[in-house]
Amino acid sequence: MSQDVPPAAQFDQTTVVASVAYVDGRRDHDVPLEEVHRYAGQEHSLLWMGLRNPPADLLSQVVRALGACEKNVEEMLEPHRRAKILDYGNMVLVVAPTVEVESERPLFGETQLLIGEGFLVTVRRGAVAPHTSLRERLEAVPDLLRRGSDYVASELLDMLADRYLAAVTKLETVVENAEQKLLIRGAKDADIRRLYRQRRDLLRMHTVISPMTEICRRLARVEMPAVDIHARPYFGEVADRIQRIDELINALREALAFAFEASQMIAQAQQNDTTRRLASWAAILAVPTAVAGLYGMNFEYMPELKWEWGYPLTLSMIGAACGVLYWRFRRSGWL
Repeated sequence: MSQDVPPAAQFDQTTVVASVAYVDGRRDHDVPLEEVHRYAGQEHSLLWMGLRNPPADLLSQVVRALGACEKNVEEMLEPHRRAKILDYGNMVLVVAPTVEVESERPLFGETQLLIGEGFLVTVRRGAVAPHTSLRERLEAVPDLLRRGSDYVASELLDMLADRYLAAVTKLETVVENAEQKLLIRGAKDADIRRLYRQRRDLLRMHTVISPMTEICRRLARVEMPAVDIHARPYFGEVADRIQRIDELINALREALAFAFEASQMIAQAQQNDTTRRLASWAAILAVPTAVAGLYGMNFEYMPELKWEWGYPLTLSMIGAACGVLYWRFRRSGWL
């Protein structure tokens, strides 16, 4: 079986990020690809292999060397758009989406975790952030690595939950800025387009992340040969964390919706206020317009047409009527 695995020199060095054997929780040595098959089923050692955007021939040869069936190989070779968990008896495949925010937009990728007795293979596609920090933290505490591949997998999923939270926190700042703009200056065309894009991004994040809650709960509750009973509670804790993160995403979507509705109500109130002001001034100006229109007809017999005080009296009556209307509109809040 070892002859089926190509030598490492044929592949880009960035593809095989790490291939390390741990004995009793302590880092022992780097494992070449042609020796991967020796660690399948080991009880006192753990092979933790990390691959990044591996070519199909490398990935298929590695997982076959670890005893994966053809269906498992085919599943790992295919890109996935949704989270997934598959139990193959001697190993479990978990497909977990990754979310990273760049330039206020989420970037999606995937991380596959192949959990088996004596080995853990992680395959990253489209994910930028490495697993180096987690590996260093676990290597500093050998008792954690000694627990096996299923416990390391729970730590990896917990790290992905941390990155979900980091991505949502960045978008939370974006949402708060959008709320302030909508409430202060109202919704303009560019703001509405940006708002729609932000709500769509949050919906995509919800669609991608929410299935991970059920997957982690399944790892915590369903009996699987590759997952020890003592490791299940850790997956349950990860499920609770991801559920809270998903609730935060939904809350941000609702906040954007409420902000948009509030800006629309503010704009409508401003329009109504403007309409009332225009209507008030139109009513006030209608008085002199009507009187001037009557006297502008040039009829011979008009009220007080030839009286000496007719013109001042008419102006006084117009001013009084306009003053009364202004006072009434001002008192009612229209002006």
